[in-house]
Amino acid sequence: MTVLLWGVLPYAAFALLVAGLVWRHRYDRFGWTTRSSQVYESKLLNIASPVFHYGILFVLVGHLVGLFVPESWTNAVGVSEHAYHLLSLYGGTAAGVLAVAGILILIYRRRTNAPVFRATTANDKVMYVFLLGAIVLGMVAKLAHSSGTGYDYRRTIAPWSRGLFTLQPKTELMVGVPVLYQVHAVIGMVLIALVPYTRLVHMFSAPVRYLVRPYVVYRSRDPRQLGPRPDRRGWERAGS
Repeated sequence: MTVLLWGVLPYAAFALLVAGLVWRHRYDRFGWTTRSSQVYESKLLNIASPVFHYGILFVLVGHLVGLFVPESWTNAVGVSEHAYHLLSLYGGTAAGVLAVAGILILIYRRRTNAPVFRATTANDKVMYVFLLGAIVLGMVAKLAHSSGTGYDYRRTIAPWSRGLFTLQPKTELMVGVPVLYQVHAVIGMVLIALVPYTRLVHMFSAPVRYLVRPYVVYRSRDPRQLGPRPDRRGWERAGS
């Protein structure tokens, strides 16, 4: 079971992610969208969407730093383990609360607005369950092991995560990890596998090419085709 969960499941999730993105781009390019329901209701959406997106952005940044920045690096810049623990605890909890609040408002909007509810698919419901479960379990695990210096996942979960990219996952490090962290990790991997098959696929549609797109060229007025520009009142020459 240890090898299956921490040595096989991560690569299976990554394979499903890549295969799903390739399939979606090749056969369902027009479906590569959030399927926005703003035309049905915009008041709650204008509140919930920014709240969720800012929250989930900080959650992702926190995970990237916690899992892929070694403890020696933060110590080298003068961040002690206690200071890192407090930043992770309060900053991560605040980001999680923000993301969960946005999700709950979105779910409330979908359930109370008839046109939006009719546009909600079973796929959307599954996505909400795993997304909400992953975030909530992450916060619960953090708060449940926050006493003292807290659980130092940078000595177990983080090395295991980095080992996945070198094809040498240290599965034995995950044996003694608290159950809440283990369940959080499993749900997170399942969520990664589901991304290409849900509306979450739009996270890979960031308009990066906008930064290097060519200028939009507007043609100037051609007096030979459109005739001379008529004089505007107030700009006639004196005495004309």
